[in-house]
This record gives sequence, structure tokens and C-alpha cells, in this order.
Amino acid sequence: MSEPSAKPYLTIRGSGSHEIEIKKSRFICHLARVADEEEAQVFIASTRKQYWDARHNCTAFVVGGANPRERSNDDGEPGGTAGVPMLEVLRRRGLTDTVAVVTRYFGGIKLGAGGLVRAYGSAVSEAVDAVGLLERRPVALLAVSADHTKAGRLENDLRAAGYVVRGLAYEPAGVRIEVGVPEPEVTAFHTWLAEATGGGAEAVAAGRTYVEVPV
Repeated sequence: MSEPSAKPYLTIRGSGSHEIEIKKSRFICHLARVADEEEAQVFIASTRKQYWDARHNCTAFVVGGANPRERSNDDGEPGGTAGVPMLEVLRRRGLTDTVAVVTRYFGGIKLGAGGLVRAYGSAVSEAVDAVGLLERRPVALLAVSADHTKAGRLENDLRAAGYVVRGLAYEPAGVRIEVGVPEPEVTAFHTWLAEATGGGAEAVAAGRTYVEVPV
């Protein structure tokens, strides 16, 4: 996904589809999480290939953190009646790293421009509700080194204190516990670690990443 930035951001929990029917037309919204524009285009191409028999496969995506890239496509629907309202839903929800493709099977009844805008927007909005959202929060990664005999208790204490334990590595000299800590709390974490272990463990910076929290 995107390079960690100073702020958390919202995205969907994962891939999924949701269908609505309006005046006999079927609107199937397919959602996916993507890392960049290339992944978004691959998902769009794959979906269009799968639903080749549909009259329209309209698209919208937003990717990137601080400098997001946005694209939409009406795929033969009247200009501004499909891709734009789809993209507007993603914007309004504050989502990024998300691509939406709405497949339309025409039911024989014309919806008009306003009806199309509402239909495509509703298809994406309901799909987002069905799939669910999560917040990706940037955190500092800290590698905590501890003695084998103390690692189990330390891991439990870390989790009990609300820190995110991302992994453990058992090495000859001891156990390496990778912990995610919100950057404003790094100094407080070092203090907590010293007090919790009586100075028996140390932490060093090991990069940055995201943690994902359902909303």
C-alpha cells in the first residue's frame, strides 16, 4: 500500500461485490483495495473481462496518501452520469487505495441522467457499507530485545498495555519482539518498557508501517 504518511487514512476492509436493481437494470459494484494506479487498472481490466457481456463497466478509483491520484470512466454512459458519481462516493467517504467497478446490465427502461447518477452512486455507497471500512494508522516499528526467560511475560504485558505486537523472532541471544507504536508515543513507550522490565529490555527503531483498525 501507500508509503506511510503523518496521518491515518480510511480504506475498505477488502474486496467484495454488492448488487442493486433499479427499474430492471442490474448494477453490480465490485470493490478492491489496491496499492497504486497499476493495480487499480489490472482490477478494472479483469472485471471487464469477466463481465464482457454487460453493456457498461464504469469505474472510479482513488490511490495514494498525501497526493492522491483519482480517475473515473463512464464507459459509454452519458458523460458525468456514472464514473463521476462513483468517484464522488469514494471522496465523500474519505477513502483511498480503493477501486470500484460498477457493471450494468440494462433492463430496457431508461433512467435519465439524474437516475443514472443516483443509481451508480448508490451502487458504490451500498457496496462500501457491505464491505466495511478500516482506518490505517501510521506507526513506528520498534524492535524489542529480551531474554528468553522474560519474553513470554513481556509479550503479554505489551498486549495488555495496548501495544501492537507484529511478530516474534527467536534468536540465540534472546527474543526479538516487533512492536508498532504511534509516533507521538515512542518516548512514552521507552519509559514504559524500562519500568515494565526493570531495564531488562531495550528497543531500537526498525522502520515505519501501518496498523489497521476496523471502524
